[in-house]
Amino acid sequence: MNILVTGANGQLGSELRIVSAASPDKYIFTDVNDVPGVETEKLDITDPEAIRAMVRSRQIDAIVNCAAYTNVDAAEDNYELAHLLNATAVGHLASVMQETGGLLVHISTDYVFGGDPYNTPCREDQKGTPTGVYGLTKLQGEEAVLKSGCRHLIIRTGWLYSEFGKNFVKTMLQLTATRPQLQVVFDQTGTPTYAHDLARAIFEILSDRRYEGREGIYNYSNEGVCSWFDFARQIAALSGHTDCVIRPCHSDEFPSKVRRPAYSVLDKTRIKETFGLAIPYWMDSLRTCLARMGALQQG
Repeated sequence: MNILVTGANGQLGSELRIVSAASPDKYIFTDVNDVPGVETEKLDITDPEAIRAMVRSRQIDAIVNCAAYTNVDAAEDNYELAHLLNATAVGHLASVMQETGGLLVHISTDYVFGGDPYNTPCREDQKGTPTGVYGLTKLQGEEAVLKSGCRHLIIRTGWLYSEFGKNFVKTMLQLTATRPQLQVVFDQTGTPTYAHDLARAIFEILSDRRYEGREGIYNYSNEGVCSWFDFARQIAALSGHTDCVIRPCHSDEFPSKVRRPAYSVLDKTRIKETFGLAIPYWMDSLRTCLARMGALQQG
């Protein structure tokens, strides 16, 4: 199989490079931005003709779309750009895959939920109720995929972190090492997702075309549930940054243009049962990530 990865220099794309390194399939990594020392082909997914030319010339069987506008706060003032990248461009990818009969693996988000007072894990068939522009445009991207009629896997995830790029784990490592105390919200609940685990799941699903006849919407995060406060406490404890006092606070103590989901835990029953995936517990994966970063306190 020839597999095209968009947004390949982000967290998930970078992890896909690692897990697919020994694959018999041909992975082609594309982005609009270069990273020194990383082989990347240029592809602007807002240009449908560029997508079409790439897919046809490289005989692409599947696209894994990791590209997105993910700045949740900035999206509130940049609806057009967020919609272009999260919805319009996704529609272009879906349209080309519909033309060729290929598969689109589109990465979506737990932020498509949040407008209702959920207290049980969100299912794939649950109505989207986004609370901000980011979630809204990601939901519109999902709708564009469904409308296109292309073969698809829409995989919703949340709280993504890794050794690559900017993320909560890296921020907390820096802050807990340099500040005597921090306040972190405790009234937003979800599940941290190690991008390496998600990349591995995508790789397994694509291997030997296991997705055949199993297309649809799936949820994926690590196992377990926590608040951002709990997540921060674990990062500090595992990295040995115990001199920093971390205190819980309410979301309204950090004024923001966007209301983030208070509860966005994802129900992963479907993806586990359909593909036989064993999903790691979030604390175990955090420990693994910190070890790979050289930030895990030994002993």
